[in-house]
Amino acid sequence: MNDQAERLRRLVESRMQGSTSPSLDPQKERDTRVITVTSGKGGVGKSNFTLNFSIALQQLGYQVLIFDADIGLANIDVLMGISPSYSLYHLLKKEKSIFDIVQIGYGGVRFIAGGSGFTDLLRLSDEELNDFAEQVSLLNGHFDFILFDTGAGLSKETLKFILAAHETFVVTTPEPTSLTDGYAIIKMVHQMEGGVPFQLVINRVTDEKEGKVTSEKISLVAKRFLGIDIPTLGYIKDDVHVSRAVRKQIPFTAAYPGSDAAKEIRVIAERYAGLHRASRQNSPAPGIKGFLSKMLRLLNQPPS
Repeated sequence: MNDQAERLRRLVESRMQGSTSPSLDPQKERDTRVITVTSGKGGVGKSNFTLNFSIALQQLGYQVLIFDADIGLANIDVLMGISPSYSLYHLLKKEKSIFDIVQIGYGGVRFIAGGSGFTDLLRLSDEELNDFAEQVSLLNGHFDFILFDTGAGLSKETLKFILAAHETFVVTTPEPTSLTDGYAIIKMVHQMEGGVPFQLVINRVTDEKEGKVTSEKISLVAKRFLGIDIPTLGYIKDDVHVSRAVRKQIPFTAAYPGSDAAKEIRVIAERYAGLHRASRQNSPAPGIKGFLSKMLRLLNQPPS
């Protein structure tokens, strides 16, 4: 197995060196952080945020991988106009290695298409789960951030990713139903397991004032009834360039880099990078092994 791991490491390094972004440095020690991105309801721009936020982080010099974990509605590849050669399905069927299924997207961001693979993941035997974990663990150190773009709403699958990840971004809009559903996710997760770190991203605001008012509504209710602080990572304006980019199947940070939405995504990425640097100084990053250990424990739990 050590020979296989070394072969896979050499494979990913050679693949990355052929991409347009800076190659992975096998000598550089990276503390891989796992982030779940979710929303209370569909149509709030969660996947678009995940993709463009990842591109902005990549532009700051980080290595980023997106796991498209939206079962049945996976669309990270669609937003980029890319037809992936392989998906998680091929890994679970042992037809390909973890590095074989890593695809290269815009700006050098890597992504793994999920599709039906995440449904299959929930049906694996203990031995198959361990094989899966062993493959995914090989990603540790190759990426600074791994983002799981989950389905909207609190499905059993989404809940497992939230509970296992190192932190969770909740994407919402000023629309009342979006706010209510976003808070419902935070409340349910907190009641199941306190201490899960959340951050808010307020999308499609008319201006910064509306963004602040929206975030305060959730933050104040969470503080009063749950006793937790929910910080806001940033606001993104309702920008016509976003829908234009979707129709072109090009990320809006690439299609319209001077748009308000693209500028605000870069501000959010810079702010998060600053928070990440500060947290690393105060405590070591947990890496992907802690995530996998918790994920396997959750997947092995009998359905309630």
